[in-house]
Amino acid sequence: MESLSTFWLSVLLFLLIIASAFFSASETSMMALNRYRLKALSAKNNTQAKRVEKLLKKIDYLIGGILLGNNFVNILAASIATLLSIKLWGEGSVIIASLVLTLVILIFAENTPKTFAAKNPEKIALPASWLLEILIKIFKPLIYLISVISQFILQLFGLKNVSKDILNSEELRMAVKDSKSQMSKNYQNMLLNIIDLEKVKVEDIMIPHHELVSADANNEDELFEQFKRIQHNRLLLFEGSENNIIGTIHMRDILNIYAKEEINVSKIKELIREPYFIPEGTPLSQQLEHFKKQKRRLGIVVDEYGEVKGMVVLDDILEEIVGQFTSSEGETIEEIKIQDDGSYLADPRVSIRELNSELNVKLPFDSAKTLNGLILEQLQSFPQHNVSLKIDPLIIEIIQVSKQGIKLVKITKIN
Repeated sequence: MESLSTFWLSVLLFLLIIASAFFSASETSMMALNRYRLKALSAKNNTQAKRVEKLLKKIDYLIGGILLGNNFVNILAASIATLLSIKLWGEGSVIIASLVLTLVILIFAENTPKTFAAKNPEKIALPASWLLEILIKIFKPLIYLISVISQFILQLFGLKNVSKDILNSEELRMAVKDSKSQMSKNYQNMLLNIIDLEKVKVEDIMIPHHELVSADANNEDELFEQFKRIQHNRLLLFEGSENNIIGTIHMRDILNIYAKEEINVSKIKELIREPYFIPEGTPLSQQLEHFKKQKRRLGIVVDEYGEVKGMVVLDDILEEIVGQFTSSEGETIEEIKIQDDGSYLADPRVSIRELNSELNVKLPFDSAKTLNGLILEQLQSFPQHNVSLKIDPLIIEIIQVSKQGIKLVKITKIN
């Protein structure tokens, strides 16, 4: 090497710095690649993407090959820089030459190429994959030895070589939020709601037991009175006790039989559909699948003692995904009304989850499921008129009360 002219040594040094930049950029781009984007390209028979996937399956070989190449060219560059400095300025210039080379490598072979590769991983990783594959094949024995030693050292520290390509729910949420520029707000919200279905239980969205419309199947007068007043498609029927649900009856069936012949209790009982019971604590994602398999649209939620807690309808689960919708133009959902001064009037029966969504707050709903339950939990007693309480970040003022409970509250957000 000493016989080479200064010109050729300079050319060789320049090429080594370029090679160092290549290895640095390749390493960063391989690690920064979007694995799901890579899988999508591979599914489209992109040869480069398939090659990169193959390399990433043996990540220890890939890193070993890149670092082997990078260290080799850097050490060789340092040797040539030393030789050049001695030839040009004598032995006293070695330290200065080392400092200059360090700065050059840091800027042109490390920081700049790695920054570019981090911002444009596909532009570097895909074209570079063929050269990396060749280098790994050529130096495979040495890379294998490096990999074995590295794995042994990792095992000494109790670290295992675990590949994790599966996203958890929080990572999925972040991925959806980061893709807001590529999808509409509605689609984004629906995807986030689907991800959250696993966290939401049936009791969080069910119609509470005290709000269910039901009738005793053996009481003809009560049955016909409910038929006249009911505003829903289905009526729950029980025998003796409201916890002894024997099924549901669809109003369409009642109208059909009423149009053809005289209706009585025995004919009504023939139309009863067998009840479908849901254990309390069932996640909505699981219940949606059960509804699909059982070909059902509603279920009765029961606790561990078999007592009826409420009812879940398929439409309520769908609303958790797509948002609230109404069955007619005249029907509106007004559990929370915004006032001119920025405060809100709310029905205390509103669920805390719905309140959190509407007001963009994070009230706890681990124990209490409704605003009414949360207020009673905080006060530890039945509230009087004009009582206010602070639950960060809200001030809740009780406007109307009755003997049965709270009727109306005013909510003000604390800025």
